[in-house]
Amino acid sequence: MNPAVQSLYDRVTGTITHVVFEEPGSPCAIIDPVLDYDPASGRTSTASADAVLAFVREKRLSVQWILETHAHADHLTGADYLREQAGGRIGIGARIPIVQRTFQKVFGWDRDEPADGSQFDWLFADEEKFAIGRLVARALHVPGHTPASVAYEIGDCVFVGDLIFRPEAGSARCDFPGGDARELYRSARRVLALAPSTRLFHCHDYPQQDEAPSVLSTVADQRERNVHLCDAIDEEQFVALRRARDAGLAVPRLILPSLQVNIRAGRLPPADAEGIRYLKIPLNVL
Repeated sequence: MNPAVQSLYDRVTGTITHVVFEEPGSPCAIIDPVLDYDPASGRTSTASADAVLAFVREKRLSVQWILETHAHADHLTGADYLREQAGGRIGIGARIPIVQRTFQKVFGWDRDEPADGSQFDWLFADEEKFAIGRLVARALHVPGHTPASVAYEIGDCVFVGDLIFRPEAGSARCDFPGGDARELYRSARRVLALAPSTRLFHCHDYPQQDEAPSVLSTVADQRERNVHLCDAIDEEQFVALRRARDAGLAVPRLILPSLQVNIRAGRLPPADAEGIRYLKIPLNVL
């Protein structure tokens, strides 16, 4: 059974959130939602997540899962807000504790804040199958961008996270802690070994102002045209290309605020006695 997919684009962060369902009135999964954040004012808002909720309610969907492909470094996740508003369980790859432990010292987590993935409702093992109503889904461990990255195969679709971008854009960076270009190549080849007609739904796109975002491609498209991962490029060529490109990339603008929220499954830091919440910006660490 192949799913219906509604994709919603957040132009500020270039993030594409997907709602996956069988039909109106059925259970659904929400993949990679966004919590809006203005770094200049420190204000959060829920406009992007509310747009997802509006679609869910319009189609009379029940939220069964809120799925993260990884702990994003370029936007705050709206997972916790959506769970509060619509229910469902927040899931992520089983290796998320690796990422939590990496950044535990960076953000000065209290000792009572565990780095075991327990902030999430479910940690998916590689190849683990699960249900979205009558849809059958499978979690695929695809490290490289982060050590905990997963893709979700649902019917004839794979939600690839930051593994693969539109063919003209190639692949995601591999220079974050725990990232590895060789692992990303092998993860990508795993996905690109699926049927040529498999639909690959992107997590990010950065079009020009007058262009529509590239929401999906196919395995056949990527194998033929991806500038980093087409069939004509072997592993050694990819690793050399990716490492050279990563060496010139700037640190993502929202990496510090987003990671300390995202490794908590979208929960904001606890409020102080005055009811104010604070994000920590460690100096001279990254």
